[in-house]
Amino acid sequence: MKKTIIIAMALVAGLVLPAQAGTQGEDNSRGTKYAQMYDEKPRAIVVMPPINRTNHVEAKDYFYSAMYVPLCDKGYYVFPPMLTMEMFQTESAYDAEQFVDGSLDAFRNVLGADACMFTVIKDWKRLNALGTITVNVEFILRSTKTGATLYQREGTVSVDQSVKTNTGGLLGALLDVAATAATTASTDKAVVGRKCAVYVLGNMPEGPYSPNYQKDQSVKAGKDNVSATF
Repeated sequence: MKKTIIIAMALVAGLVLPAQAGTQGEDNSRGTKYAQMYDEKPRAIVVMPPINRTNHVEAKDYFYSAMYVPLCDKGYYVFPPMLTMEMFQTESAYDAEQFVDGSLDAFRNVLGADACMFTVIKDWKRLNALGTITVNVEFILRSTKTGATLYQREGTVSVDQSVKTNTGGLLGALLDVAATAATTASTDKAVVGRKCAVYVLGNMPEGPYSPNYQKDQSVKAGKDNVSATF
């Protein structure tokens, strides 16, 4: 009986250890995770109107204007949002939902874009009393040439706007709450969108206008779903 138990335990260990070894040896570098992006070498990106799945109606505009700088800083040419927005509205392309899984040929043929960046806003919460704005967003970069998803990542970012007046006692606590609520309510929402974009897109491969272009394949790609508080 004891011999049978030992044999069974050895068999289980034999199944578990290779699986663990495979996990530890898994290549999570940018070059492996985003191999097709390195192969296609997109240069010009058009930012699509965000897909807003929240009740915060203005979130769509906040994120649309916030995407330009982070992508430029990554080393890509980004079509000016104000110019493309006019085209989207004229050509009935303002609702990006119809393109996120569809053909992107029009954006390649008309604009000359190599890829389209889609933004899906899944949650937007503002707690004035606590001084926090929390956003959950997914970014999807699709090739206009092949339709393939070159990059995809989701993130939850909280921006802490709490204020401390350093006034003691109950009065101080009330002043802190009032100041925090006022600051949070007046926070530029585009700033929140930009911080979220910069953080979540932090592991995106560098573009052709970056000094690290095609030199960052060995950098760790990180997780597909991340979170942070600023």
